[in-house]
Amino acid sequence: MKKLLFGLLAVLFTAGLLSWHWEKTQYSPVDKAGVIDCLNMETQQAYKLEASTPAFAAMHPAPIVANPENLLGKMTNFEAADGKQASAYFIPAKKKSNKWLIVIQEWWGLNDNIKLESDKYYSALGDVNVMAVDMYDGKIAATPDSAMKLMRGADMGRMTAIIQGAIKKAGPDASIYSVGWCFGGMWSLQTAILAGPQAKGTVMYYGRPETNMDKLKSIKCDIIGFFGNQDQAPSPAMVNQFEKDMKEAGKNLSVNRYEANHGFANPSNPSFNPTATADAYAKAIAFLKAH
Repeated sequence: MKKLLFGLLAVLFTAGLLSWHWEKTQYSPVDKAGVIDCLNMETQQAYKLEASTPAFAAMHPAPIVANPENLLGKMTNFEAADGKQASAYFIPAKKKSNKWLIVIQEWWGLNDNIKLESDKYYSALGDVNVMAVDMYDGKIAATPDSAMKLMRGADMGRMTAIIQGAIKKAGPDASIYSVGWCFGGMWSLQTAILAGPQAKGTVMYYGRPETNMDKLKSIKCDIIGFFGNQDQAPSPAMVNQFEKDMKEAGKNLSVNRYEANHGFANPSNPSFNPTATADAYAKAIAFLKAH
C-alpha cells in the first residue's frame, strides 16, 4: 500500500514539474497580422536587394533628360495609408469618371519621362483620371549610382502606404487600373493585389513578378506583361515561372516577349527599342480599353 501511495505521489510530482516547465517555455502567440505583413513584403524586399547591387545598376544607363513642354497634369497631395502626406502627378478626367489609372515610376523616380507617359496614356484612353504616384517622396535620381542609393534607403512599407492612399483617394467606387515600368512594373502588379475587387486591369513592363501563391490567388483582374528576352531582371526563367504560377492560381495573364534589353520601352533609355515599344504600347492601350 505504501509503495502504491509513494508511486502515486511521484506521478503527481512529475506531472506538476512538466506542467510548470511547459508554462515557462511557452512563447507568446504569433501575431497573424505580422506574419501576413512579412509575407506581403517578400517580393518588394527581394527587389530592393536586387536593385541595390552594382550588377542591377549596370543594366540602367543614365536616362536621357526629357524637357517636356505643356504637360497636361499638375502635382497634387493626398494622404497615404500611414497618415503622412504623399504626392502625385495628376490629370483629372475631362468629365467626372470613376476610372483611375495609377502610373508607377521606374527606379529613377517620378521624373519627366513618367509624366510624359502619363500624358500619353491619358490622351489615348480619354475618360480616365491619371495619377502618377511619387514613390520616393520628391527624390529623383539622374545616375545609376544615385538611383541605387535611393533604392538602398527605400522604405517598402511607406511605398505600400502610398499605393493604398492612392486607391483610397480614388474612392470606394473607383475602378482601378495600373501601369508601371521596371520598379513600377513590380508595383503595378502589387497595386492589383492591394486594390482587391476594385482592380480591373494591370499593365506591367518588365517588373519583378510576385511569387507568393496566396497573393496571386487574391488577384481579381486580368494582367498583361511585356518582357525582354535579353533582360535579366526579370530573367526569361522568372517570367516562365510567373506564367506557370498564374496559371496554377487560375488567373488571366497575357505575356508578350521581345528580343530586347531591360528598359526597352523607355524613350529616355539608351536601350530603347522603338519597334518593341510601339507594339507593347498598342497592346497595353487595347487591353485597358477592353477592360
